[in-house]
Amino acid sequence: MPESETPATPATFPPAFLWGAATSAYQIEGAVREDGRTPSIWDTFSHTPGKTAGGETGDIAVDHYHRYRDDVALMAELGLTAYRFSISWSRVQPTGRGPAVQKGLDFYRRLVDELLSVGIKPAVTLYHWDLPQELEDAGGWPERDTAYRFAEYAQIVGEALGDRVEQWITLNEPWCSAFLGYGSGVHAPGRTDAAASLKAAHHLNLAHGLGASALRAAMPARNSIAVSLNSSVVRPLSQDPADLAAVQKIDDLANGVFHGPMLHGAYPETLLAATASVTDWSYVLDGDLVAINQPLDALGLNYYTPALVSAVDTQVEGPRADGHGASSYSPWPGADDVAFHQTPGERTEMGWTIDPTGLHDLIMRYTREAPGLPLYVTENGAAYDDKPDPDGRVHDPERIAYLHGHLRAVRRAIADGADVRGYYLWSLMDNFEWAYGYGKRFGAVYVDYATLERTPKSSALWYGRAARTGTLPPLTMDLPPVTAAD
Repeated sequence: MPESETPATPATFPPAFLWGAATSAYQIEGAVREDGRTPSIWDTFSHTPGKTAGGETGDIAVDHYHRYRDDVALMAELGLTAYRFSISWSRVQPTGRGPAVQKGLDFYRRLVDELLSVGIKPAVTLYHWDLPQELEDAGGWPERDTAYRFAEYAQIVGEALGDRVEQWITLNEPWCSAFLGYGSGVHAPGRTDAAASLKAAHHLNLAHGLGASALRAAMPARNSIAVSLNSSVVRPLSQDPADLAAVQKIDDLANGVFHGPMLHGAYPETLLAATASVTDWSYVLDGDLVAINQPLDALGLNYYTPALVSAVDTQVEGPRADGHGASSYSPWPGADDVAFHQTPGERTEMGWTIDPTGLHDLIMRYTREAPGLPLYVTENGAAYDDKPDPDGRVHDPERIAYLHGHLRAVRRAIADGADVRGYYLWSLMDNFEWAYGYGKRFGAVYVDYATLERTPKSSALWYGRAARTGTLPPLTMDLPPVTAAD
């Protein structure tokens, strides 16, 4: 362990390291019917009875659409140097095709200008799960045409913002879009079709490749194009060959299905063999893999918890819970013979085990998988049951410990030779947590959902100290008074 990583000394980060926070459009913006925006699949899904906790929706969310200036000021006050946000596709291009709505683009122009005015580097994610409903009505991601529609949308946004935004991400967590949206049905659009989920994965890959090409044609060459993958760290329950084969199967479905074509221009042969009973992959056309395998300028990695798997014991049925919501349908096509197990250790409110070693392992894996490609941790964070004290302060020592452990893992990876250039905390503030509604709080900033008042939690102040100094503060430190931002 390098000297800088010993418990008695702080972990020092490179001077240019980006200290960011991340959000997504549907989770924070609200204003779902303003300025020409039309429904996305998440509007439809959240308004469908029984799909979200308490029937909660993103109609208002945390009203960032109207409060973005105050939110940017808060980021600057905290000391953030970067902010990753997503574009609402149906706010910019309501039907998913045709000309842009300028009022929609203008919102993002104003947001970018506000960020730049206070020295915060914007990072744009083009797609964070909110497909325009009209495109879903036409077949959604299982349809090839959706990839071409995405490329047109990418060109529109690239032309509008490419002169001021240097960091671009095509897709966020395409695994969730494909396998939770079309496989298990716990995410929008809520379909449960194993074959469709694999078709969706391929067309998301194609959308990434076509979108990256469209961005390159529309923007200055200096801009960076990446993709954010929620690649899984998959570990075996034992070293039994059957358990190791289960790891291979899940690793292919979680990781290889995306990084195979994106980074190496091919799907893993083991993936094709394991899913042959589900699909024949005939929708992979000549030229697709070349189109997908576009040169990247960086790779984003999202990490929360590792997976522990084994072969299903045919005598004693193994557990199937995989941490991706309750559904009788699997998000793992062709892997009915794999069982998921709860990893040991402390857990967050999501029930996810806290294990920073997984983040180190993930970073080092992609250092080997894509040598020379800069890496960013584009999401990492934890949900806790945060509540204000009687004095209005929100103390969250568990989140501070979580961030400290995971940022130390990042620093250790850097010391081990990984080119990690930034970290984006998930999330900037409490928000609509998809099918969980507003019950899970991931934010460093507390949001009172009745008043929409923002209050930085102690973790936000701790993280801000790290951003300002480039070193990790101690787990306990003197913090300034916590004040609300309305």
